[in-house]
Amino acid sequence: MAKVKHRKLRQEIIDACLRMTELGINQGTAGNISARIDEGIIITPTGMPYEDLKPSDLPVVFWDGTYEGERMPSSEWRFHWDIQRSRRDIDVVVHNHAMHCVALACMNADIPPFHYMVTIAGGHDIRCAKYARYGTQELSDNAIEALKDRYACLLANHGMIAIGGTVKKTLGLAHEVEVMAAQYWRVLAAGKAKLLNAEQMDDVLVRIRNYGKQPEDILDGTPPAMEPPPRRR
Repeated sequence: MAKVKHRKLRQEIIDACLRMTELGINQGTAGNISARIDEGIIITPTGMPYEDLKPSDLPVVFWDGTYEGERMPSSEWRFHWDIQRSRRDIDVVVHNHAMHCVALACMNADIPPFHYMVTIAGGHDIRCAKYARYGTQELSDNAIEALKDRYACLLANHGMIAIGGTVKKTLGLAHEVEVMAAQYWRVLAAGKAKLLNAEQMDDVLVRIRNYGKQPEDILDGTPPAMEPPPRRR
């Protein structure tokens, strides 16, 4: 059997796809995931059930726009490829059709600063990209615009995108965005949200980047995410 390059990363992508189904944030083969390698991106193939995927089924789309592999890349390869080329600060793109994200996207609605955790996507809100047909350059361009200074966005009448540094963390962000979409959906059903102001969101933004980190891991010159009690000596 021929050796498959990046087998561990390919399997990590497959496991994340299966996990999306387990978490209830994707249905069937609607979602797709890509991860950066030196030559381009490894991406899920088009139309294959996740449970049938093997590492060798995941094609590579090279930086010159050609692909290699036994299977054709996802129908959404273009925005995965364009996002990865335009954002050198990220290495993974996760796309799915999470239920509440889709519901808000079908309203062409942004997720506003109704909760401080909106900042995990990088800003005061989570934008909804303008509609364009799946697989098109227009959709890719719209997604890149909505992701400016952000790590997640909705896609009008379509779904959502999360981007990040690792498969695990990006899948986690995708799940968090769906949770917030579900919470905001309930707020809309109950009435009108009392939104946080820019000053309140900025206060969280400078701290959220250190969320969950131990003191030795906190970025120099940035405040901790929390104020811990004094440690006993």
